[in-house]
Amino acid sequence: MLTAYFEKARERLRLVEEQEAEAMAEAARKVAIAIQNGGIIQLFGCGHSHILTEEVFYRAGGLVPVKPIFIEALMLHEGAVRSSQLERRNDYAEEVLAEQDFRPEDVVFVLSTSGRNPVPIDFALAASEAGAFTIALTSLEYANSQTSRHRSGKHLHDAVDLAINNHSVVGDAVLQTENVQVPFGPTSTVVGATILNAIFAEAIQQMADNSFEPPVFLSGNIDGADDHNNRLIEKYKERIAALA
Repeated sequence: MLTAYFEKARERLRLVEEQEAEAMAEAARKVAIAIQNGGIIQLFGCGHSHILTEEVFYRAGGLVPVKPIFIEALMLHEGAVRSSQLERRNDYAEEVLAEQDFRPEDVVFVLSTSGRNPVPIDFALAASEAGAFTIALTSLEYANSQTSRHRSGKHLHDAVDLAINNHSVVGDAVLQTENVQVPFGPTSTVVGATILNAIFAEAIQQMADNSFEPPVFLSGNIDGADDHNNRLIEKYKERIAALA
């Protein structure tokens, strides 16, 4: 199954590269504009989607003004089953949205492969209402195969300014074998990480083309990197408390 998984992952990546190029280019343009205008890039996801918010945060070679939205009850370490239950509640986001700081100069990524649960949808709607540009990373095939759990009937891709399809299959598992009763081998994380890093790489290039110094971290394990990184952290730590 090693070779089979690699091939299935490449298949998903090829679909993204071929069919989402325009959407990813637009996302990169919005990210570059936001940073040049003093905004930050915020990311929110529940459960395993949350992993992608940390993938691009405080990352060597990555953008500095990236704010992952940490709501621990919606992550996995305080209770995986409970986190799934909370994500499905139409009233839960109200408890945490008041603490968020979305601004018109920001870009907000909302990550949910199924795109059907209320909390990510409510985050996208709240960010839009605050004037931020909202981007979903989701699976349209998955979302269109399942009814929405949101009170409005919307899926995540209906609630954002721009949707990027990660082309995950329904259920996110791409492998099957006669000796296993259920499909296995998820791809949404590896594909999602590739999408986000590609978007940020293009945004960095666009900032450089505009004669704007891209705020990019150096690896802390390179001599002399601390001065470079601390200068950038100082600039953004007021809005991104997790950088301090």
